[in-house]
Amino acid sequence: MSFFEVGEARAGYGKMEVLRGISLRLEEGEVVTLIGANGAGKTTTLNAICGIVRVASGAVTFDGHDITHRPTKDIVRLGITQVPEGRKLFSELSIAENLRMGAYLRKDDKAIKDDLDYVCELFPRLRERWNQLAGSLSGGEQQMCAIGRGLMARPKLLLLDEPSLGLAPLLVEQIFEIINRLNSDGTTILLVEQNAKKALEVAHRGYVMETGNITMEGDAKALLNDPRVRSAYLGDV
Repeated sequence: MSFFEVGEARAGYGKMEVLRGISLRLEEGEVVTLIGANGAGKTTTLNAICGIVRVASGAVTFDGHDITHRPTKDIVRLGITQVPEGRKLFSELSIAENLRMGAYLRKDDKAIKDDLDYVCELFPRLRERWNQLAGSLSGGEQQMCAIGRGLMARPKLLLLDEPSLGLAPLLVEQIFEIINRLNSDGTTILLVEQNAKKALEVAHRGYVMETGNITMEGDAKALLNDPRVRSAYLGDV
């Protein structure tokens, strides 16, 4: 059994089915990316994993546990955290308060302090803006805070939804360097990203999603060089 696996999962909103029997897996220590056009079902996949969207059929397993119908808080306790698209910070709270919100299920005060230090090592700008309201931060600073908040739950599996969205090219580079660093430090990552080139460059393996179906999968470098992927997602003719 894989470290994490989605098997033939169907999910959606009301009567609208978005995921049409998708299957994917991650082994511990991997970065796996899920790429596809807007509306393909990538965010719904992450929300189904986290219990935000109900899985109508199929199964989701993580680290030996069936989490298909577990409440979101239990899934977080087991070690899965999502950094949502659009950051979704608490705009009227400070950076420090947002980060501590990420640890709301934890009671290990000494380890929480150590993790705050780790986040500030990753993102020194957050320490500089420590008491600044999250709503007043730049887009790049908000993304740093959102990733930091996710890390405060000490995830074994980190779900990143469009971490480079709306960022300047220099900040995009920094975010992908951080993804590399987190993976080197032992975090398994499922990355949803419209910047297919950067995503496939940082990932070990990848999946291509179209209209709620997985249409391609394989080694990230092989997908990066596949003419179909290059034409559809990298702008090559």
